[in-house]
Parts: sequence; structure tokens; C-alpha cells
Amino acid sequence: MSASARASVWRDLIRKPFFWGIVAIVALLALNVLKDPTYLAISINPNNGNLVGNLVDILRQAAPIMMIAIGMSLVIATGGIDLSVGSLMAVAGAVSMEFLAAAGDSGSVGVALAAVGLALLVTAILGAVNGILVAYVGLQPFIATLVLMLAGRGIAKVITGGQNTAASSDPFRWIANGFVIGIPVVFILAVAIVLVVAWVVRRSALGLMIEAIGINPKASRMAGIKPKGLLLTTYVLSGILAGIAGVMSVGSVMTVDISRTGYQLELDAILAVVIGGASLAGGKFSLSGAFVGALLIATLDKTVLFLGVSSSATPAFKAIVIVAICLLQSERVRSWFQRRKKAQTPSPRVEIVKEAAV
Repeated sequence: MSASARASVWRDLIRKPFFWGIVAIVALLALNVLKDPTYLAISINPNNGNLVGNLVDILRQAAPIMMIAIGMSLVIATGGIDLSVGSLMAVAGAVSMEFLAAAGDSGSVGVALAAVGLALLVTAILGAVNGILVAYVGLQPFIATLVLMLAGRGIAKVITGGQNTAASSDPFRWIANGFVIGIPVVFILAVAIVLVVAWVVRRSALGLMIEAIGINPKASRMAGIKPKGLLLTTYVLSGILAGIAGVMSVGSVMTVDISRTGYQLELDAILAVVIGGASLAGGKFSLSGAFVGALLIATLDKTVLFLGVSSSATPAFKAIVIVAICLLQSERVRSWFQRRKKAQTPSPRVEIVKEAAV
């Protein structure tokens, strides 16, 4: 490959928003390595043969964020937003834990699958409520999903009777804590779901229709697209993915904490989508970018804990990192730096004039 071709590939890569997310992940890991040179070490647990290490913890922690970020990407692409995903995680956790506690069979795979299925059914229905309010009633997505964001935890409290419900189920716990060939099951499941969703929306016209709605709903309707049905579908899908994230979260501890499960994860999902290059104005989404954004959020959370950043300063630390990434992604900011660099570099003609004057 010629030098010009390599330069062209490099320029194209820099223009991809998720590239800077990868750079940020590498930078955060390097920062952790400076504090502890063994930070990236991965070992094998002699008792069960599973991989253990900080990187494995990051992959496990990123899985729920990936789920809600993928759903959020599709919703934002339509020009909407879903603020209820964190509350739906709590609802999914409440439904599954209450079902398992009532069933009492801790070793039954069928009971565990039934708990997962019931949790996803409930969150799909609640996602459909969001979709109906947005598509058919005509409420602003911010308002419609804010209502369920506030009401969702109330629904979870009603389901659990206001208590933090715990249950016992080895198959259910395996979803969040199990390993396959040494890799966390929860991460494998998250990657598989991301690949399936990406294949569906990019191998069919669904992705283009979703983006068309976000660009211009009226024009898309005149082109034969039915925006209402697609809007309903995206909010239902977002609800299901939030339910999966809720199952992953409560499965790790087998307890649902109504006030903490999924708390403020809707903000992490939005940040992951933005880091991935999606436009909050709608009409554009990148599932691979959201995937990288979720990994970055998980890495950032792990770094904050590892560096011992105080809880009061954590939001500021995360904000600084995210703002820096967004500035690096900005074409306008990069153009400004390029103009400054050119302005400070003397042209060959100026050098010739200087030499002649001497």
C-alpha cells in the first residue's frame, strides 16, 4: 500500500467517531497500568478454569450497558429518546426475582427461563406503552418516557411490596456469573444480541427506514414508510433490551434493589450512543459505535474505582473524559487545530524569501 493510500485510510479512520472511543479506552487502560503494571494481567482460576482479571470484569460490567445502548441507538435514530430504560431494568429485576422466590425450585432451568421470559414480556409491554404515547398519542418522546421513568420504579415497588427481593436459582445466576471457555456468559450473550440486531437492521431496509423517520417523518410517510408502526417497534425493542439488561444486573447478586438497579443507566446509555457517533437530532445511528461507547463507559467506571476517585468527584471526572472525547470527535475542532498548525508552519516561499534577504 502506497503512502498516500495509507494516509487516506488513516484520515478515514480518524473521522469515525468510535475510533476516538477506542483511543480513550486504551488511554484509560494505560493510566491504570501506570498505577499498577499488573492491571491488564489475566489469569486462570485453578478451581474452575475461568479467566479472571480486570479486563474480564470490564467485559462483564459492559454487557448491561451494551443492551440499553443498542435499544437507545434505534430510538434516538427516530428522533426520540427513552429515559425509562433504567426503571425498566428495575421492573425486569423485580418480576424475575419475585417469580423465582415464589417458584422456589433453585435448580430448574425451566423456572429460570420462565422468569426471564416473564420479565421480558412485562418490559416489552411497558416499551409498547412508550411507543403508543409517542407514535399514536403524539406526546414528545422526552415527556412520554419521563413518565415511565418516574412510574417504573413505583411499579417495581408494587411488584416487590416495597422490599428488596432475593431469590435462589443456579441457572439464572449462571446467566450473569457463568463462563463459557473462560469468557463471561453475559458478555457472549450481549455480543450475540448486538450482532443479531445489527444484522437485522443493516441487512434489511429496517435501518434505513428508522433513519428516514429521524430525518423527516413527513417525507418518510410520503415515501410509503409507516412511521407509527416503526416507532412502536423501536420502543418495544428498547424495552426488551432494557429487560435483558435488568436480568443481567440482578442475576449477578440474585437480589433486586428497587432504588439502585439500573439507577441513572439511561444517562450512560445516551453517553454511549453519543460517543458512538449517533446524532441526538435523529437520522443516524451506529451500533458498532454504541458497542464501543458501552465498553468505554464500563472502562471509565472501573478506572474511577481503581484510581480511588471520591464519589463526590466521580461525576466531574467522567464529564471531563467524555467532553474530551466529544471534542476529539468534532470535525470543527479538528479543522481548527489543522488551521492553527498550518498557520504556525512557514511556507516554502517564505523560507526562500528569508534566505534571499540574508
